[in-house]
Amino acid sequence: MQGSNNLIDIGVNLAHRSFHRDRTHVIERAFAAGVRTMIITGTNIAGSEEGIHIAHDYPGQLFATAGVHPHDSRHCTETTLAELRQLASQKTVVAIGECGLDFNRDFSPRPDQEKWFEAQVTLAEELELPLFLHERDACVRFGEILTANRKRVPAVLHCFTGTAEELKTYLDMGLHLGITGWICDERRGLHLRELVRQIPLDRLMIETDAPFLLPRTMPTRPKDGRNEPGFLPYVLCAVAESLGKPLDEVAEATTKTAIDFFRLGIKGRKAP
Repeated sequence: MQGSNNLIDIGVNLAHRSFHRDRTHVIERAFAAGVRTMIITGTNIAGSEEGIHIAHDYPGQLFATAGVHPHDSRHCTETTLAELRQLASQKTVVAIGECGLDFNRDFSPRPDQEKWFEAQVTLAEELELPLFLHERDACVRFGEILTANRKRVPAVLHCFTGTAEELKTYLDMGLHLGITGWICDERRGLHLRELVRQIPLDRLMIETDAPFLLPRTMPTRPKDGRNEPGFLPYVLCAVAESLGKPLDEVAEATTKTAIDFFRLGIKGRKAP
């Protein structure tokens, strides 16, 4: 599927083991599909380091975040914050995260999740970097921590899949929202097709969360079920259809929003 020629995937897990064998080809396919810019999600120290390393090979096209996912917060130590601060000094790093709370799976104890979420929000404020956020079944506590510790920096709630009430809460907090292939899932994502209409275009971004959340609207899906950043146009298409707006308009708007949010400064960049 061919989409716009300048889409931005704001959340792709290119450091994931499923991409180790063919990452270069995956990136090339994304460029060919019009996904000219990708932000590699960091979920722990090692993964953030690898994402930064990958981004270094594609200057001005690939960027990275540095952070610890709530699932990994149980592994944090007294050196974690210093390590994140050092990683965030790299020029390819454009946000702190993926950080937040996940009370759905509770892979890490909730006190650990809360401690390290608060620490990363504080770090983002110190470094004046945007926040790349995760929240599952923790809306109230998530909102309390974020409200108490975020003062100035912009924040995007990655992979929003919540309720109308939760969406209103996050919009009222001034958050941006990232929409994934969940909106393409007729089994569990239909409500997003209604809710996305409530998100202002200057607060809306799109992402694949690859290798997860393969869009189910693809006419032919990979047998291994692996999602790729090159499949972002399917997310764009579902969002545009839900909004009742032309593809190009939504592509341009979400790209501009991502450029402004992450301060990418890529307007006018020639395609590779």
